[in-house]
Amino acid sequence: MQWRALVLGLVLLRLGLHGVLWLVFGLGPSMGFYQRFPLSFGFQRLRGPDGPESPASGPAGRPGTPGGPSGPSWLQPQVPGAAAGRRRAPRQPGPDVCGPGHWGYVLGGRGRGRDEYEKRYSGAFPPQLRAQMRDLARGMFVFGYDNYMAHAFPEDELNPIHCRGRGPDRGDPSNLNINDVLGNYSLTLVDALDTLAVNLKTGVPPDSNNETCTAGAGSLLVEFGILSRLLGDSTFEWVARRAVKALWNLRSNDTGLLGNVVNIQTGHWVGKQSGLGAGLDSFYEYLLKSYILFGEKEDLEMFNAVYKSIQNYLRRGREACNEGEGDPPLYVNVNMFSGQLMNTWIDSLQAFFPGLQVLIGDVEDAICLHAFYYAIWKRYGALPERYNWQLQAPDVLFYPLRPELVESTYLLYQATKNPFYLHVGMDILQSLEKYTKVKCGYATLHHVIDKSKEDRMESFFLSETCKYLYLLFDEENPVHKSGTRYMFTTEGHIVSVDAHLRESPWKEFFSEEGGRDPVGKSGHRPRPHELKVINSSSNCNRVPDERRYSLPLKSVYMRQIDQMVGLI
Repeated sequence: MQWRALVLGLVLLRLGLHGVLWLVFGLGPSMGFYQRFPLSFGFQRLRGPDGPESPASGPAGRPGTPGGPSGPSWLQPQVPGAAAGRRRAPRQPGPDVCGPGHWGYVLGGRGRGRDEYEKRYSGAFPPQLRAQMRDLARGMFVFGYDNYMAHAFPEDELNPIHCRGRGPDRGDPSNLNINDVLGNYSLTLVDALDTLAVNLKTGVPPDSNNETCTAGAGSLLVEFGILSRLLGDSTFEWVARRAVKALWNLRSNDTGLLGNVVNIQTGHWVGKQSGLGAGLDSFYEYLLKSYILFGEKEDLEMFNAVYKSIQNYLRRGREACNEGEGDPPLYVNVNMFSGQLMNTWIDSLQAFFPGLQVLIGDVEDAICLHAFYYAIWKRYGALPERYNWQLQAPDVLFYPLRPELVESTYLLYQATKNPFYLHVGMDILQSLEKYTKVKCGYATLHHVIDKSKEDRMESFFLSETCKYLYLLFDEENPVHKSGTRYMFTTEGHIVSVDAHLRESPWKEFFSEEGGRDPVGKSGHRPRPHELKVINSSSNCNRVPDERRYSLPLKSVYMRQIDQMVGLI
C-alpha cells in the first residue's frame, strides 16, 4: 500500500505543478487546440509580452469571449471589417508589462539568458559558413543544369533518377500534370519571357477548355507590359490588362474576393474558393508588381482593395504577430461570396505571400507567416503540397522542389538582414541535398514522410529555388551591389525597375470610343512613398537595427508555432 500511496502522491504533485504553470504563465500543455472536444487550455490562453489576456476583449462568439465556442480561432468566422482597425502599434514594456528578462526566465533561461531558439538562430552567421552555403547552392545548380544538358536537352525537363528527358504527354492530352507546363520547347533551358504563349489573333479556340484559374489568366501583365513598352506596341499589354479587368469585375460585391477557377465564356465562377495559394497567388502578386514597374495607379488601387479583403476575410489569429495572446496569424481558404471557411488546409504555394508582404512593407506580419511554413519544413524536411493545420498532418504528401518558401526567406533577409533567415536557408539547402539529390539531379519527393521520390525535376528548381538560395548567401552579388533596383517575376526572372518602363508611348492611341482601356492615360503617378496598403500593420521601419541579431519572432511564439505543427 505504501508504494501505491507514493505513486499517487507523485501524480498529484505533477498535476499540481502543471496547474501552477498554466495559471501563472499560461504555458501549460494544450490538449484541445485541434481536437473537436471542449478542452482548450493552450494557445488561446497564451499570455505574451503585451500583458495579461483580456477574455472579454474579442467579439462575441470568438475564443476568449465568455460563452463563446472553444477551439482554435482559425476555425471561427472572421468578423467583416474587423481587421481594418484591429491592429495596433506595439506596446513598449512598462511597469505592468513583462519585459525580455521575464520571458527569458519563463522559457527556461535565467533573467536575460538565451533559450534554445536564441542559441540556435540568433547572433552572427560566420562569413566562412556563408561562403560554404553559397558554394553549395552554386554546386546544386551546376549539378542539375549539367545533367539536364547532358541527358535531357532539348526536351523540356529532366528525369533525374533514370537520367533522361521528359516532354509533353502526347498520348494523353488531358494529363494536365505534365501538359500544363511542358510544350516541347526546352523549357528548363529557356524558362524565360518568350516561353509565354497566347493566341493574340483569334482568341481562345472554340473547342478548347473554357475553364482557367484566376492566376493563369491574370498573371501576364508584367511580361506582356514589358514587351509592349520595349517594342512600342500596345497590343500585348492591352490584352493582358483586359484579362485582369475582366476578372476584377467578377469579384464578389459583398466581400471583394475572387474565386480560383472561372469559365471564360460565361464568366461564372467554377471554383469559389478564395485563398492565397494555387489558382490565385500570382494574380495578387502581379497587381502590385505591375504598379512597381509601370506606375499605373489603377494597379495599386486594385491591389489595395483586394489586400483589404484578404485581411478582413482570410486572416485569422491574434491581432499582431509579435505581441499579444491567442493563435498566431494564418490565412485560410474561404468561400468568395460569404467569407466562410471552406477547408482546413493550406498549400505550399501560399508560402510566397510573406515575400509579397515584404514588398508592401508589412514585414511584421510576413515574419509570423513565414515562421509557420518554416516550422512545417523543419518537421518534414520539405513542404508538403497541402498541409492540414487542424489535423497537424499533410493532406497531399509530395514536394516538387518548389521555391516559394525560399523566395520569402530571401526577401525577408533583404528586408531585415537578420541572420535567422540565413539559418533557415541553410536548413532548406541541407534538406534538399539530403533528401532529393539523386544520380542525375534533384528529384521530386513523392512522400515527405518516408522520403520516397518521383522521377522529375521541374524547371523552376533551377530557375527559382537554386537562384534564391544562391542570392541569399551571396551578399556581394551584383544584384545587391550594382545600385540598380531589380524585381523578380513570378517565375524568378530578374527585371530592372527602370523609369522608361513607366512611359507609355502609345497612350494617345487608346480611347474609350475605341473599346480599349486607357492603359497609358496621363495624370497623377504615385511616387514611391505612396506605395502603401490600407491594412498594412507595419512598414520596414518596424524592424529596427537593434533587432538584427535577435530573433525576428519571440521564442514564446516560435515555440507556439512548433507545437502547432507537431514538432514539440
